[in-house]
Amino acid sequence: MNPETLAPRLPSPLEEAVDERFARHGVRLFLKRDDLIHPDLVGNKWRKLVLNLRAAAGRPVLTFGGAYSNHLRATAAAGRLLGFPTIGVVRGDELAGRPLNDSLARCAADGMRLHFVDRATYRRKSSPDVLADLLDLLGRDAYVVPEGGSNSLAVRGCTALGEELRGVTDVAGVACGTGGTLAGLAAGLAPGQRAIGVPVLKGAFLTSEIRTLQQSAFGGPRGTWTLEDRFHFGGYARVPRELDAFARDFEERHGVGVERVYVAKLLYGLVSLAQEGAFARGARVTAVITGHP
Repeated sequence: MNPETLAPRLPSPLEEAVDERFARHGVRLFLKRDDLIHPDLVGNKWRKLVLNLRAAAGRPVLTFGGAYSNHLRATAAAGRLLGFPTIGVVRGDELAGRPLNDSLARCAADGMRLHFVDRATYRRKSSPDVLADLLDLLGRDAYVVPEGGSNSLAVRGCTALGEELRGVTDVAGVACGTGGTLAGLAAGLAPGQRAIGVPVLKGAFLTSEIRTLQQSAFGGPRGTWTLEDRFHFGGYARVPRELDAFARDFEERHGVGVERVYVAKLLYGLVSLAQEGAFARGARVTAVITGHP
């Protein structure tokens, strides 16, 4: 099975977005349009899945996510396009008796087998006993991809993102869920460049996760990166009026659709940092657009 048969658009386009909120501080803003890589495997989902799908070699892929998981949708779409079975373990057994939301309905339409588990079990999904039980029930030959797709292969796949930005930016920002994209992005950048991650979940847990991911992928730390955890707006999928208004304004300014759960928080964070003087005059700042609305 060769994911390259899907003809991804690589390298993804890099576009300058002239924005006075940056320009007044002598900073240039660029958008790395990973949302244009592939219509079904958008942005970092392609980069995180490509090496895992090669490793799966056509076996069923079992993975995990919540009811609105973009990762589940991307995995299901890959299964449909490349012709391999997919299994989604979904957080929340209370969802099993309800009509599927649009996200899960898309997964099912793409052929994904959905298996709902209670939240306590889901929290223990990485433990050997729970994973063994799931494989016994759902298919012992399945290739397991963790929640959000973040493992050592995903991190290696995301190094190409940093490599595509070598020599064209000083700072690269990306929204973070599980940290895999940031871990790979930072590793791919050249010396003198740095990456900023904007977590979309509450809780200062990502630093150790990213270090662990880089250890598993490269045997140690790679690149220069920091986290800005002030811009989660209350947690995952929280989109208060202020953030929605910001996103709508950005769309009007630049003619680019802004995905609310991840990308809006990244862009809000970068604007705030620019206004705080966090970037040197003359700096080129790139926002990685990892998804579309």
